Order: sequence, then C-alpha cells, then structure tokens
Amino acid sequence: MNEAITTAFLRWGWIRRPDDLQYVEGVLAALIATTALIVGWGLSRLVYLRLAAIWERRAGYESPLARRRIRDMVRRFTTAMLIGMALNLNDWSLIASVVFGLTLAISLALFVNDLVRGVRMPDWLGTFLGLATLVSILASMFGGLDPITIAMDRVGFNLGQKRFSLLWVVTIAVTVLVLYTAARVVNRIAGHIIGSSDGLDPTQKLLGQKIAGVVVIVIAFFIGIDALGIDLTALSFFSGAFGLAIGFGLQKTIGNLFAGIILLLDRSIKPGDVIAVGDSFGWVNKIGVRAVSVITRDGKEHLIPNEDLMTTAVENWSYSDRNVRMRIPVGVAYTSDMQLVQELLYRAVDESPRVLKDPVPRIWMTDFGDNSVNWEIRAWISDPEGGMGNIRGDVLMRVWNLFQEHAIEIPFPQRDLYIKEMPGMGGTPTAVPHPGEAG
Repeated sequence: MNEAITTAFLRWGWIRRPDDLQYVEGVLAALIATTALIVGWGLSRLVYLRLAAIWERRAGYESPLARRRIRDMVRRFTTAMLIGMALNLNDWSLIASVVFGLTLAISLALFVNDLVRGVRMPDWLGTFLGLATLVSILASMFGGLDPITIAMDRVGFNLGQKRFSLLWVVTIAVTVLVLYTAARVVNRIAGHIIGSSDGLDPTQKLLGQKIAGVVVIVIAFFIGIDALGIDLTALSFFSGAFGLAIGFGLQKTIGNLFAGIILLLDRSIKPGDVIAVGDSFGWVNKIGVRAVSVITRDGKEHLIPNEDLMTTAVENWSYSDRNVRMRIPVGVAYTSDMQLVQELLYRAVDESPRVLKDPVPRIWMTDFGDNSVNWEIRAWISDPEGGMGNIRGDVLMRVWNLFQEHAIEIPFPQRDLYIKEMPGMGGTPTAVPHPGEAG
C-alpha cells in the first residue's frame, strides 16, 4: 500500500523523493490524532452523564469529581481506541508511528490514572500505574520490552534454581497493584448491588457483602498466581509449616471470622440490635471480620471479639422483638390520696412521647414500705437504642411536676434523735477509769 501511495505522490509531484513520504505520513498522523481527540471530547460530552448515572446506581458513589473523572476517562479511552484502529490500517513510517505511539500511550496512561483514583485509591498508586502504562506502551511500540526486561533481569542474584531480580520484584509489584485495584472496584460494585437489593434484609445483605468480598479476594489471588507463573506444587514443601503457622498464629483471627459468619447466619445479633455484654451496653453498629462494634450512649465504640459473643452470655434487647419494658419505682406518703396518685402516674406516663400506647402502660402498688407507699410504673418503648435513662428521667420529671401541682408528698427517710440527759445539765457525770489505771 505504501509503494502505491509513494508512486502516486511522485507522479503528482507532491513529493520529490520516496523518503519525503514519512513527513506526509507524519502530518497525516497528526491530523488523525487531532481528529481522535476531538471525537473523544465530543463523545464524552454526549455519554458521560449516562455512564455516571450507571456508576452511581451500581457503585453507590455520587460526586461531581466522579462525574468529571468519568468524562475524562471516556474521552481518553475513545481517543486510544481510534488511534489503535488507525495504527492497524497502514504500515506507518517512523514519524507517524511516533505520533500515534505518544498519543496512544499518554491517553491510556491518563485513563489508568483516572480509573485508579476514581475508585478512591491513593493518588500515588494512580500515578505509578499510569507511568507504568506509559512506559510499557512506548517500549512495546519502539523496540519492544526486551531491552528493558533484560536490563532489569541482570540486577539480581540466583538462589538455587530461582532467579531473584529487579524484574521479578517489579512484576510482582505491578501485578499485585493491578489486581488489588480491580478487586476493589469489583468488590465495591458487588457490595452496592447486594446492599441495594430489595429482597434481602439488612443481615442477609451484610452476609452477602462479606461472602462476595472473600470470593473476590480468592479469585484475585489465583489470577495473580497464574499471571506470575507460580507453580503451587513448588510450595508443597512449605505447606506443613505454613499450615502450622496459620493454626497457631491466626487461630484467633480465623475463629473470629467464622464466629462473625455464624452470627450473621443465625441472626442472633444483627446491626441495630441493642445488646449488653458484661459492662458494655449499646447498639450494634456493624459486625466486622474480627469484632462487633457496639456504640454506647456515651458515644464510645466498644470492639467486642466475635468469639466472645459466641461463648459468653449476651443480653439482646431486640432479638425477636424490639419492644422493651422499663420499670420506674415511685414512693408517696401514707397520707396521700392513692386514687389520685394512680391517676397522676398514668397521666405522666401517657404524656411521655416515647412510651408506647400498645402494650398499655401499667401502674401497680407494690408494697407498704417503712416510709412510703411504693408504686411501680411499667411501660414499653420500641427504640431502646435511644437510651433508657432519658426516658426514665422524662417520666419522673412529669411525675414530680404533677405531684407538686396536686400537693402529693414524696417522702424521704427521717430519723428522730431523743437525748435523755445532756452532760452538765442535771446530773454528775460518772468518771470511767482508764483500763490501764489501778482500781
């Protein structure tokens, strides 16, 4: 094809000698690259909002920065695809290949950089993978990667039949970073799809997300093993020692992992439950791989190992029913009108906004104490995570105000002291001899 184009250009007088064709191809390559950039820019303006909407729906992440990154990624990916198609249309000369190669390498490098940063990976990782993409493409287009790989392989040493070199280290690092980025993207999308499913309850969603995360990591591990060409049979010698190390060093971690999965499967403890474990009382924030996060009313977050929740007694206030009954003791004086006291107690508990109307609150006279007639308010609430002390204080404050309005006395312990005789007033004090004195 180049010979026919060269002959035609020479016949028409557009070029004077065959070597001048590379300059014409260079100009043509620059025009094609410019056109590819313009097409990419226009296409990105047309479709990036739709792609951003799909990403926000699938990944659950919405921000103006994400939309701008998607727009830039569409533009750069489109440019790279058009340049790749142009490269395959003709056997281009050196100048045209340089123009196409630079455009393709820069476009894909920026695309990789935007992709890595768009999934909330560190900026340095995006820069590193972008530069690695740039160098790889340029090297493969101009002479191949063999000179670079050979030079990197020379920097190293042999250990038995295994060669440890700079090339080996760089290959492992790039593979791990690429797989980690891909696994994070897939895990995020899968987690959001499971979390937005209407057919699953919160516990099933959390369990599905954790299982999906484990599956993604396992798949990424085996892909990495295959990509690096590692023979698993070569590790059979270390399997016994490795298994023993896992058994002793990670037994607590593995135990907590399976304990957390069991808790999610039997649904005995779920996110949002109000539990009491030892001195820790609060609502379950999340069930992690190692521990359960329990947030107290003081704002403190207690991390309780999953195994502890499997082996110790746990008081779950919302296991099968979120309704919790509270008991509030109240004492009144014996001289009070007991019928009025009962009416005022019912009124106080009925006016409290968090107290449920069904089940109906109950007021009972419990016993006749030493100083008071004792009553007990028994009322139900459905939001124990909102705290018990504040609702108890609200009811008692209403009781106090109503008792003050109706002159109901709340007694308190009193003691009367009778002094039969004061020293120096009507009587001679008797001296008591010291035990050490003679009688």
